[in-house]
Amino acid sequence: MKRTKFGKTGFEVSPLGFGAAPIGYLKTAQEHVERILNFLLDSGVNLIDTAASYEGSEELIARAVGRRRGEFILVSKCGSRVPGVTGEPWSAELITQTVDRSLRRLMTDRLDVMLLHSCDLATLKKGEALGALIKAREAGKIRFAGYSGDNAAAAHAATLADVAVIETSINVVDQRNIDDVLPKARSSSVGVMAKRPIANAAWKEPSAQPGLYAGYAQTYHDRLKQMKLNPANLGFAGPAGAAWPELALRFTLSQPGVNAAIIGTTSLDNARANLAAAEKGPLPSETIQKIRAAFHATDAGGKWAGQT
Repeated sequence: MKRTKFGKTGFEVSPLGFGAAPIGYLKTAQEHVERILNFLLDSGVNLIDTAASYEGSEELIARAVGRRRGEFILVSKCGSRVPGVTGEPWSAELITQTVDRSLRRLMTDRLDVMLLHSCDLATLKKGEALGALIKAREAGKIRFAGYSGDNAAAAHAATLADVAVIETSINVVDQRNIDDVLPKARSSSVGVMAKRPIANAAWKEPSAQPGLYAGYAQTYHDRLKQMKLNPANLGFAGPAGAAWPELALRFTLSQPGVNAAIIGTTSLDNARANLAAAEKGPLPSETIQKIRAAFHATDAGGKWAGQT
């Protein structure tokens, strides 16, 4: 896959990254994870995103592709309570222990990026959480520190000198961060990972979603219905359900400043489809403008904030 500069990290990153939440929460079989991750690495994907709170995901990744550690950028997230660590959420004690825990579970001597996992703006401004990541960086445990989250907290994080990477929600029904976060990230040369790039499959009924997303996708589903978008009117032929994944992913990757879109999947077929869609590149500018206009027209009051 064609790679782009990942902000000020010095890395070059593939436009498609793998998100490990589903393999952990859904307790995916080890051999299945191995097939998916090795296929993606073989296809040129070089970004894997996990978190200490994604139960079991770090160990699954280590066993699946640990021997190929030099082939991918490894990102994890921390800040909340997880088994085996002490201290209050967002404290230096807890974050320091969580970094060490992730290194053990991922069976590696360094994390390329460690992100604060969606703390609020006040906690971020306090500085203790980010300070703990800076110390971990100075100790050689992580190479870069960053922030995962949305809205004002993400916009503020993008302006901080020690933040090298932002992970934030960007998709067809979650566009607020395009206007509020991406410009600041570009100005500060911060690398951007877009989470939820296919909007939690908002075109599906939430009741039809697997256990991880049951109820979780309701907000996005409701937004998409209100926006009244139809792939056929956006230049995509065929059944809407088949067109939406490509349309959604390419919309996210079309946004200036987005370096990679992180998609979690437990399906090898979906991994293949995501790869093919990403390789098609940005959407036509007219299509992007229609989707942007539908969002702003429907959210005239500005209440559709980025989903944390």
